[in-house]
Amino acid sequence: MQIKNLFPQKIKNIYHLGQAGIAGLIYGFPSKNIKVIGVTGTNGKTTTCQMVAKILEEAGKRVAMASTINFKLGEKEWVNKTKFTTLSSFQVQKFVKEAVENKCEYLILEVSSHSLDQYRVAGIKFHTAVITNVTREHLDYHKTMTEYRLAKIKMFEDARVVIANLDMENPEEFLEFGEEKYGYTIENQKSKIKNKNDNLKCKIINAEDIELGADGSIYKLKNINFKLNLPGSFNVENALAATCVGLSEEINLEKIKMALEKIKNVPGRLESVENNKGIRIIVDYAVTPDSLEKLYEYVKTIREENSRIIAVFGACGERDRGKRPIMGEIVGKNADLVIVTNEDPYREDPEQIIDEVFSGVVGINGDRTNLSHKEEKENCWRIMDRREAIKKALQIAKPGDIVVVTGKGAEETMAVGKKRIPWNDKKVILEELEKS
Repeated sequence: MQIKNLFPQKIKNIYHLGQAGIAGLIYGFPSKNIKVIGVTGTNGKTTTCQMVAKILEEAGKRVAMASTINFKLGEKEWVNKTKFTTLSSFQVQKFVKEAVENKCEYLILEVSSHSLDQYRVAGIKFHTAVITNVTREHLDYHKTMTEYRLAKIKMFEDARVVIANLDMENPEEFLEFGEEKYGYTIENQKSKIKNKNDNLKCKIINAEDIELGADGSIYKLKNINFKLNLPGSFNVENALAATCVGLSEEINLEKIKMALEKIKNVPGRLESVENNKGIRIIVDYAVTPDSLEKLYEYVKTIREENSRIIAVFGACGERDRGKRPIMGEIVGKNADLVIVTNEDPYREDPEQIIDEVFSGVVGINGDRTNLSHKEEKENCWRIMDRREAIKKALQIAKPGDIVVVTGKGAEETMAVGKKRIPWNDKKVILEELEKS
């Protein structure tokens, strides 16, 4: 047994809380000198952070940001290579202090449930708290969805402004907090939230006349036409979350609209890879059942007649094992050709991870009890080497086909044991395209 597993997480969190207190003292609790906007949720956090930053910058504000994919201090921006959504309490407090020293007015902080449970952001004064959604994830750590939600609620308890997705389950749990409350919806949930609790006094931001396209979406807010260059209804939700932040900072809708229209893409999030083979290649982070469902709902809307969807994906090691066959089943139902491959195994056996994902893929084609979880068919394969998996997908793709590579997004490394091996899906795809 590893030393780190000798103590219950609650005991270890006492240590983490002490660390957070020391970190705050060392750096002088700098968040009191800057408006901190925290964004949490299962999916959409990173994109929402990028949108919030763009809106604030369009309004002439000086912004800092720490997200899963990047860091930003005013004009300076660099890639997050740590594989952590939220860094340690010492690193977080240091970054907040640097943001203050760089005269940033706002800090946008992407916040994970792990970091909230482990007090990595304890001592951070959140002016605004945003929840994008809560769906199945991290049950290896939190054990139950109730505990998972409670971890995220911690960020809302002392925030002045709270913003919640009304289309998710039980948004009122988050809207109980805050002096100023916003709820956003693409399904017109105004009556639903009103019936739950008339005392919430939540300002409703409701997107109307939504039209989803292959390369973006259009919708209306208060008779103003919005255009997004990011496709999918989930990105409309992300845009509404960011819009609520803008409105809470008294930025008008016209300026918010202009800012959102300037965002052409978010690295590793529904990112297209240009090529001369006539195939459409999409790289996306999607690591949860919900995000895969939504991704493939979108992909099926853009497929042409007689074209095929070719999926390359896997599952992360040392994470919720229960979701692996579920993810496999989702991809198996939606893709014509499926390749299950390696993806950040950490210290787990990568073959076992692949087998568990693959069992969901083959299970949808017949009685699971009569199928070996190692059985391969004409339309699905297990390929350990992720480069070889991508290579095969590109080789079998024909003009008009859609190749969807998920699980890594814009990440720059792969976690194998204690090693961090340089890896980027888009770069590997471009390298393999160059060879063919």
